[in-house]
Amino acid sequence: MSFDGVWPYIYIAIAGWLATDIWRWAGVIAGKRIDENSETLNWVRAVATALVAAVIAKLIFFPTGALENSPLWLRLGSILFGALCFFIGGRFRQPLGIAAAIAFLAAGLALTGL
Repeated sequence: MSFDGVWPYIYIAIAGWLATDIWRWAGVIAGKRIDENSETLNWVRAVATALVAAVIAKLIFFPTGALENSPLWLRLGSILFGALCFFIGGRFRQPLGIAAAIAFLAAGLALTGL
């Protein structure tokens, strides 16, 4: 089989699906048996939240790629603006907070000429 054109992408998609789908099904099966108020689930939520916070902190303080050229004050400002929009967003909190942070960062990059 030749890996020209679209075939590498199809291979990556199938391999990625096979590698992760078993864990999704295991989570669904195990999730039915876990009490929502259990200490185990509270611990899992805390770890998941800590991992997301760590990734965001890494993107802010040690950026790579396109973010590397943006100043720290702009990255911090976009997070604060996104959080503010999230908290006043009502029903559309998540999409509004994400879109606001991205828009703030893009506008700041455009205004500073970066």
